Amino acid sequence: MKRALIVALALALVGATGSPAPAQDKVVKFGFPADYTKVYTFITEEWIQGSVDYLQYINLKGGVGGYKFEWLITDHGNEPQRGIEAYERFKREGATIFNFVSTPVSRAALPRALNDKMIVVMPFHGRSDVADGSVFTHFFSLGANYWSQAASITKYTLDQEGGNLKGKKLALVHIDSPFGKEPIPVFEELSKRLGFELGLFPYPSPGNEQSATWTQVRRFRPDWTILWGAGVGQPVAIREAIRNGMNLERVISVIWVAEKDMQVVGAQQARGLLRFEAAIPGRDTAIVQGILSEVYQKAGKGHGKIENVGTTYYVIGINSVAPVVEAVRIAREKFGEPVTTEKIRQAMETLRNFDEGGLIAPITLTPKDHEGGGFGRISQWDGTKWVPKSGWFNAYREIVWDLVKKSAEEFQRSGK
Repeated sequence: MKRALIVALALALVGATGSPAPAQDKVVKFGFPADYTKVYTFITEEWIQGSVDYLQYINLKGGVGGYKFEWLITDHGNEPQRGIEAYERFKREGATIFNFVSTPVSRAALPRALNDKMIVVMPFHGRSDVADGSVFTHFFSLGANYWSQAASITKYTLDQEGGNLKGKKLALVHIDSPFGKEPIPVFEELSKRLGFELGLFPYPSPGNEQSATWTQVRRFRPDWTILWGAGVGQPVAIREAIRNGMNLERVISVIWVAEKDMQVVGAQQARGLLRFEAAIPGRDTAIVQGILSEVYQKAGKGHGKIENVGTTYYVIGINSVAPVVEAVRIAREKFGEPVTTEKIRQAMETLRNFDEGGLIAPITLTPKDHEGGGFGRISQWDGTKWVPKSGWFNAYREIVWDLVKKSAEEFQRSGK
């Protein structure tokens, strides 16, 4: 029944949001083919809601220099072929900026989108090497990729240990998938440099069963435990960490853990858990307050449940579109009208310390750096909300960029 409702919602969204702005020439159109029904259902609803609510908010304020924003939405079920079909359909309908909210679909659509010179944003998913703007000219990470997250998490543990990790044990508990394995080269290199012992503990996808893995983790007796999973596997991992006697104040997750995971585990039982984050959840920021007031209370045009407004994945959704909207403003002012896709791309490469009024980690883009600096922070669950434990920072940029360059060069050679 729940699956049927989700499918119905996804289909309804297509019809409901296909043309939210009046027909006009001054339009920038986004395509959001996303996974509403299979793997990434744990984030899609809130992520797309945040993205669309922000665009609606900008439209209600008059747009950007007369330019309004439209969006197209459909469910691709995390299936690359369906994602490509949606991409082609949305392209015919005028979309020039895409977010597939799926690593497999983003990777599958990459060659044709790159050839078509469409802008594709991949915040916190997709390929980490799209940070290299000299190769992936129209693709933008717009936030810390997985290699940057691994580097920052390690730096945080180093700082907590007084600047010395020699002799310490770090356990990486990860889903046995390309996503779960992606940070391993960073941790291995940092293990050599910093002198800690790295333990690798994979568990089978999707992560429902992890008990055998955590028995091994317990025997390893780590000083720090790093969780690298998403979706159903995350609350399972947190529960196993608790069951096996881990101190959650020494357990740090990749970005994919949020409020609903805490409710599944038990909000109070999960107290102390740490995570990497790159956008500020909650309703205290000016942008989220503005959306609540203008989009929900005054206009009644919210894209989803009002209780989702301000959640972790909702603000990540804002993170996904706000830099593009700012680039439209810059493109119009700097390059003149009409605002074309190419002008938006060039404008994005001029963003400097963009943080949308303090909502997101600052992003600085250049023609060579499409990640934005790889900034984030560590926050901690206090039983009711996420509390920052650090300011915005990045770490070990040379290690991250060695991997970015190596992977981008391999793409140039093989197209994969």
